[in-house]
Amino acid sequence: MKRQYRDLTDATKLRISQKLKGRSMSDSHRQAISNSMKAYWSTIPYRPTENNESETTTTNEKSM
Repeated sequence: MKRQYRDLTDATKLRISQKLKGRSMSDSHRQAISNSMKAYWSTIPYRPTENNESETTTTNEKSM
């Protein structure tokens, strides 16, 4: 299942952090992971808020 939004709960972030502790990687591998994750996260939108949804709808209606 793919992520739909960027937001994660603090509990989820903590579980991920604990699972990844103690792993060792080369500097070039870390940089490659960093670059790929930056590209990945740039494609995932933030979760819309109630205020943003109404603004987005209004903007979309005006452009049509």
